[in-house]
Amino acid sequence: MNLNAWEGYADWRNRPALRSHHGGVIAASFVLAVEVLENLAYLANASNLVLYLSKFMKFSPSNSANTVTNFMGTAFLLAVLGGFLSDAYFTTYRIYLISAVTQLLGLMILTVQAHLRSLNPPICTPTNRNISCEEVDSGKAAMLYAGLYTVALGVGGIKGSLPPHGAEQFDEHTPHGRKQRSAFFNYFVFCLACGALIAVTFVVWIEDNKGWQWGFGIATASILMSIPIFVLGSNTYRIKVPIGSPITTIFKVLTAATYNFWTSRKSNAAIDDVSTTPSTAIEETPTQDLEFLNHALSPNTTETPPQYLHCTTKQVEEVKSVIKILPIFMSTIMLNCCLAQLSTFSVQQAATMNTVIGSLRIPPASLPVFPVLFIMVLAPVYNHIMVPYSRKLTNTETGITHLQRIGTGLVLSIVAMAVAALVETKRKHVALKSGLIDSTETLPITFLWVALQYLFLGSADLFSLAGLMEFFFTEAPFSMRSLATSLSWASLAMGYYLSSVLVDLVNFVTGGFCETPWLYGANLNHYR
Repeated sequence: MNLNAWEGYADWRNRPALRSHHGGVIAASFVLAVEVLENLAYLANASNLVLYLSKFMKFSPSNSANTVTNFMGTAFLLAVLGGFLSDAYFTTYRIYLISAVTQLLGLMILTVQAHLRSLNPPICTPTNRNISCEEVDSGKAAMLYAGLYTVALGVGGIKGSLPPHGAEQFDEHTPHGRKQRSAFFNYFVFCLACGALIAVTFVVWIEDNKGWQWGFGIATASILMSIPIFVLGSNTYRIKVPIGSPITTIFKVLTAATYNFWTSRKSNAAIDDVSTTPSTAIEETPTQDLEFLNHALSPNTTETPPQYLHCTTKQVEEVKSVIKILPIFMSTIMLNCCLAQLSTFSVQQAATMNTVIGSLRIPPASLPVFPVLFIMVLAPVYNHIMVPYSRKLTNTETGITHLQRIGTGLVLSIVAMAVAALVETKRKHVALKSGLIDSTETLPITFLWVALQYLFLGSADLFSLAGLMEFFFTEAPFSMRSLATSLSWASLAMGYYLSSVLVDLVNFVTGGFCETPWLYGANLNHYR
């Protein structure tokens, strides 16, 4: 046995990863640099996409909002596929490269469509907000959706592979390694914010003033640049070796537990303590949490279960670990539904308001610059001041627990949506008072009012996303880490889908007793 080798890890050429050469801060630094470019490419489009669809593709505000939330939801949900493939068959290294090329292809499709006037709907500039333009026809819409969902497939693979790839570079068996890994997740969110800052300022300004083809082009160049930077770190990475499908293990344990439970009931073999059953040799005593799953270890009946349903204590405990993190996953879906509003209706709100500060006109899609800047300041402060102080205060390794971080994010999201409701009430009042309900003129109210909700939700995102990723990675079994970490993105996906469902549900219910549903039509000022 090579004592210098990392057990369960290989280098990019599938040779044993060595402690003296692979892993550590330098390897993780390449991942962080790539994340800046990757998130720049993704958010350069996503942050302003709702206006591209409504102004250039002539979608209604609610259709634009639903299209964006469905696109972003699909991208984040596909992170689960990326995480699964990384754990089961490929590696995080290969999945990233495949996904980056896929996203590059999708961005090229969108760039070509934005560049060629013949692939866009006819130009239409009505002066009345109640007049709708002709939406993009089916052929051009097909090209739009092909580009968007090819990008979504690539983004999903990257989100499912890149965070666990970086986190795997640290030795979890030492306190120093665990502290470094915790710092990595904080700085991963910091790098997300760095990419977002460039996207929502420079790239959005380019899209609004020079044309969308330039914005898509910058995103394409960004993801293209990320590939050689990622490859440059190949000799430093330690890469977890895939050890089979985690989904198979989960279904196997659930099936075996159900099968053994029902066969034992049929044979009237009462099970009081599965760990003392003589019919099956259990190599370790299973924990009593989620006790039903312990049936997978011992049938307690004369009927022998099929060989393919044989489970080990380790497999049962791994499945228990995954099931235990699901309630935390479910609790953050509504928070991410709130975040979905930032990408859709909040941008459209700001587009009706005065976006001039001094002599500078701020594009509405640049509103996220406020939470982004806050995250960029708060992340280092949190890592270098708050965490060390809380470690001394609590005398624990983590200081602030993962669940406390997630809980803080949930509280901040509640405050953010209360503020959002008050701001929209004020905006509507100004529109009514100034007689501009049906006009396309700018409302005499500054868009900085909308920035308040962005500030609170940006803070919620910092606490919840970094906390979720580290919690899922830490709590998951070794064989399922990429899949478990991707649940933090799946929570985002569920939030975006729930946002779309809420819009459709409100329209369905209110359409039954109102002449016009509450969230329907081209005029945001008539929305309720």
